[in-house]
Amino acid sequence: MSNTFPAVSGHRRNRYLLMRHGHSQANQQGLIISSPEYGLSGFGLSAAGREQLDGLLADWRWAIPTRILHSDFRRTTETAERIAQHFDLLLDAEPRLRERHFGAFEGKGDDGYLEVWARDAQDPSHRHAGVEAVAEVATRTAGLIADLEQRHAGETFLLVSHGDPLQILLTALEGGPLSRHRDREPLAPASITPL
Repeated sequence: MSNTFPAVSGHRRNRYLLMRHGHSQANQQGLIISSPEYGLSGFGLSAAGREQLDGLLADWRWAIPTRILHSDFRRTTETAERIAQHFDLLLDAEPRLRERHFGAFEGKGDDGYLEVWARDAQDPSHRHAGVEAVAEVATRTAGLIADLEQRHAGETFLLVSHGDPLQILLTALEGGPLSRHRDREPLAPASITPL
């Protein structure tokens, strides 16, 4: 797999707001929760995450979404539900927005991210310890944008996902080396990045 992804050029038919879920119980406990087995039903938002979303919604300064797509993990679903409720919108669960799978690091301390990211910087196609390759995450997330561009026009999509997939997606859309996805400033919980 290539270390770069073709940059998306030209005008987009839709607007996109990329949102990382609010602070979660996994963040609070310092755990890597990346598999559907644990992430779909457990490790939702923490009290701090709910407070973040209350503040975000009270001071919303982005375009109002017309559609919300979200990872089906509990923390992203709970984030999307609060926003959908606020704007009276329906939700669509979208598995391509799921957390990057961290293989053997699942359920362990979040200091394991550093080892994975160091390997990413050397080879974005690595699958050390069963980790989902950066290049695979780029393909699935950028593929979602391409599909939405083909099927819709004039929509404002709020895409609620996780830190690593969103950083990888942004790097891919810019056409930057996928090995450098951690060079960009980390996306904070409950942050929104317009495309």
